[in-house]
Amino acid sequence: MQTVGTTSRRAGSTGSTGMAGLAGRVRRVADPASGEARVARILQRVRAIPPGFVRTYGDIDPKAPRLVGRVLATTTERVPWHRVVRADGSLAAGGKQLSLLRREGVPVRGGRVDLRRARLPE
Repeated sequence: MQTVGTTSRRAGSTGSTGMAGLAGRVRRVADPASGEARVARILQRVRAIPPGFVRTYGDIDPKAPRLVGRVLATTTERVPWHRVVRADGSLAAGGKQLSLLRREGVPVRGGRVDLRRARLPE
């Protein structure tokens, strides 16, 4: 199946919706410059987390916490990625992340960051 707008049709079918059929169903393509700005904002917010504190992926970008993870996983820039944790305090990068956080004095209970004490206030 091939997805066109929000409708589906089989690849190779000859059915045509015409321009009138696409009205209201065509998605806007994001401006690449705005994507770059969003990535820059994410990286700036991560850099702003001081040692000894954490933020959650959703704290960094409430509308796109998965994007935050993607940016941190793929960036070549040096950022304190280990200070970003899941909403329940669990760690995405396991032992290495835990070691870095403990070295900074982040309180951990049962393998999870104690967000009540370590979460950076807004």
